Amino acid sequence: MKTNAARILDQQKISYTLLEYEVDPADLAAERAAEKLGLPYEQVFKTLVVRGDRHGICLAVIPANAELDLKALAKATGDRKVDTVPLKEVQPLTGYIRGGVTALGCKKPYPVYLDESAVALERIAVSAGKRGHMLQLSPADYLKAVDAKLGAIQK
Repeated sequence: MKTNAARILDQQKISYTLLEYEVDPADLAAERAAEKLGLPYEQVFKTLVVRGDRHGICLAVIPANAELDLKALAKATGDRKVDTVPLKEVQPLTGYIRGGVTALGCKKPYPVYLDESAVALERIAVSAGKRGHMLQLSPADYLKAVDAKLGAIQK
């Protein structure tokens, strides 16, 4: 089954592999997705929706087992302060539900910040825009597809 995110990659002629796994709605942690796919935590990236005090909404893409470094992200975005948005705002802002948020095909083209650890990997996995579906692609292709900026944004 193709998701909108996969169709966007098709349009951009970007090569990817669609991965599927069984979802437990009670445990949507990115680490669980990595375990079910048999991938190291560092290779599976989660997308967080963040609001800055000066520049508004952006997306932070970090490894499954990492914590977002809010100060580092604020510096990268030019904000004084950033914080993750409340869960109830995620779907209205992005069009995606928790566990399925991706920078590909959001309601608006938000700025995307990818943790620099991604470029050391041959391939990364990001949400395909639906729970239980991931896209595996090269970090360079992901950067291009979502027009992301690299930064050291994990703790």
